[in-house]
Amino acid sequence: MTGEFGFVEPDEAETPGDEWEDLDLEEIAQTEADRIARRQDDEFDEFRKRVKNTEQFKVEASVFDDATLAALYKLTRDGHIVAFGGPISTGKEANVYEALGADDTEVATKVYRINTSNFRHMRDYLEGDPRFEGIGSDKKQVVLAWVRKEFANLSRARKAGVRVPEPIAVQRNVLVMELVGHADDRARRLAEVSVENPQTAYEVVREYMRRLYSAGLIHGDLSEYNMIIHEGELVIIDLGQAVTVHHPNAEEFLERDCHNVASFFSRQGLEVTGDDLHEYVTTPEPEPSAEPDPATDPNPTSDE
Repeated sequence: MTGEFGFVEPDEAETPGDEWEDLDLEEIAQTEADRIARRQDDEFDEFRKRVKNTEQFKVEASVFDDATLAALYKLTRDGHIVAFGGPISTGKEANVYEALGADDTEVATKVYRINTSNFRHMRDYLEGDPRFEGIGSDKKQVVLAWVRKEFANLSRARKAGVRVPEPIAVQRNVLVMELVGHADDRARRLAEVSVENPQTAYEVVREYMRRLYSAGLIHGDLSEYNMIIHEGELVIIDLGQAVTVHHPNAEEFLERDCHNVASFFSRQGLEVTGDDLHEYVTTPEPEPSAEPDPATDPNPTSDE
């Protein structure tokens, strides 16, 4: 891989904190996709039959139930998906598919399984979070809230100047976002490539971690498996589990992220530690001084 890396520019600073405190649990339970599925109008019924008759979806019946098809139908009607393609990756909680979006752009469509998602894993990141009070043990509500949370986390990260896939739309258990790379030439995870310039890569990762923290977010599962490289860019992915700095386990998650990242780059030959990375991430970037220090200013002005 190339050793060239660069930063994206952050948007105007926002006050860090809970990124969607006004979570409407009733709205999550009664989404537009659910209403479409219940109504079963003729147009949707035809859409459902057409999709379910394809060999691809027959194989993946556990993913594409009627309510998920209704969500895809709504995203199609809204113009976020023009054509649906094959799978890019499959996981225990979600599958990611290529799709054609607006203006013929390639997008990724992440479909979460409601019935088979790792509910216990999700609870580790949700319990104690005030945004999820009232959801309780209802698996559907937890999964639907999780998807909206991932959309919100991606949006906040991009505003903070962290290179993550751009979120485009969310509907029920389906998230549409930027496709980094191409389905037939996918971007490689950091764990899969030979890092030619580990020092530069490390500096990019730690800066993105600090920008996330300054924006009130902690990734919570950061490692070489949740970072990808495409055309010289380092991109952080999988922000569904990211928590705010107010989460009761935020410090534990941050320490684990720092340990994982430092361990990877130590294996690349760098002398870095989780403690040093933690200090960098949690130390605010110094504000530029309006008054230059005469001792360090290379071009001091003189009144004489």
